[in-house]
Amino acid sequence: MQIAPALLLDERQAEIRRRLASSDRVIAGDLALEFQVSEDTIRRDLRELAAAGQCIRVYGGALPVPAPDLSLNERYGIGTERKRHLARAMAAFAQRGMTIFLDAGSTNLAAAHMLPEDLDLTVVTHAPHIAAAVLDRPGLRLFMIGGKVDTKTGAATGAQGMRELEQLRPDIAFIGACAVSGVTGVTAFDAEDAEFKRLLTRQSRVSLVGAVNEKIGTAAPYPVFPLSAFDHIVIEKDLDPAKRASLAISPPVLVSA
Repeated sequence: MQIAPALLLDERQAEIRRRLASSDRVIAGDLALEFQVSEDTIRRDLRELAAAGQCIRVYGGALPVPAPDLSLNERYGIGTERKRHLARAMAAFAQRGMTIFLDAGSTNLAAAHMLPEDLDLTVVTHAPHIAAAVLDRPGLRLFMIGGKVDTKTGAATGAQGMRELEQLRPDIAFIGACAVSGVTGVTAFDAEDAEFKRLLTRQSRVSLVGAVNEKIGTAAPYPVFPLSAFDHIVIEKDLDPAKRASLAISPPVLVSA
């Protein structure tokens, strides 16, 4: 149903926010036609919403921003059982004698609990919460890289951590994703975190991203890499088919149980 053209600026932007909250993107041309305004007007609306942190602008439209980032402990308490399903699918990539790097993130924290203890695995991380989980698993060897820990990301993402990461060549890295989109790829809320993830992806022989449904079709401010840069994407079985199709990715997509 077409919306009346007499919408005021605030009303129009409120409607755009509503659509972003219920969809994976908005298209500037479609909005201009529906609201009976110019595309320039819609682009100004999207610029203002992006400046307010309410969307991420992309070519031709905008993507929603994920829910506000929480601490690692808070994130781990949300959707715990679903993250366990993802973590099992991710842990299935572990092979005997591998060195596995676990990036910061609540899904990767769940993966730390799922890694098998009988495969002579070495786990490397820069996240104290993940290190503590691995330390409780006697069958796993643990190495930490470090420096100052950022309280928001729950990991050491600064210069010292980057230098130490440059000396490593993990067999596989589980990359934490703040947001995942076929348009913007994997993105992060923090610039240093994004830079660390880029280096980790380059240093690792195989890279894997696991993401719950809420992160699919959203974008955070700092880009990591397009989805095609990763070897495997692990998603939930009940992801909306349209959102799955919107990923439009070449690497294998694995669906958790």
